[in-house]
Amino acid sequence: MVEKKIPNATARRLPIYYRYLRFLHDSGKVRVSSTELSEAIKVDSATIRRDFSYFGALGKRGYGYDVEDLMNFFSKTLKQDRLTNVALIGVGNLGHALLNYNFHQSNNMRISAAFDIDQEIVGTILSGVPIYHMDDMVEQLKVQQIEIVIITIPSSVAQATADRLVEANVKGILNFTPYRISVPNDVRVQNVDLTNELQTLIYFLDHYKPTKD
Repeated sequence: MVEKKIPNATARRLPIYYRYLRFLHDSGKVRVSSTELSEAIKVDSATIRRDFSYFGALGKRGYGYDVEDLMNFFSKTLKQDRLTNVALIGVGNLGHALLNYNFHQSNNMRISAAFDIDQEIVGTILSGVPIYHMDDMVEQLKVQQIEIVIITIPSSVAQATADRLVEANVKGILNFTPYRISVPNDVRVQNVDLTNELQTLIYFLDHYKPTKD
């Protein structure tokens, strides 16, 4: 069966839906309407219904959505029903913060290996994660069968590192560097530029000041 492609904007909203459905389930909620979801996550109800329509009939007219069924559906869609191991490339200030965080709110993904060139931390275990030398990166990623990595390294070595990650059969890269790396079509890159996001926020605050009711 061929998987149906969905818009990138919809894909970005799926974790938001899943996280809120987990909250509803934990609080004992049995069913929810698109209007209730809309008010909670600040996405208009028409967009929610359209997003859900890509996956078939997930709800019932006049009833809404069964919280547990919908949560389980998105759990499988987002592969939250199985453990995903992730590698961290670069254990500087941001890397340390990510190690300490290590997705504690999720039982389904974890940083299981990290890589750096600092001899003071190579061979140690930080926040429960072993730190390997960058020279061992390709071999370890293959041995541990890790296909998703986070890179928090200097921009000057981002492309060379990405080339080695491709060699290690990595299929997904969360890129925290400002450099836009080039990879083959079968490798997915998600760019996270904190400076850009902050500059965008400042721009909107300056040019689109919210009005008070």
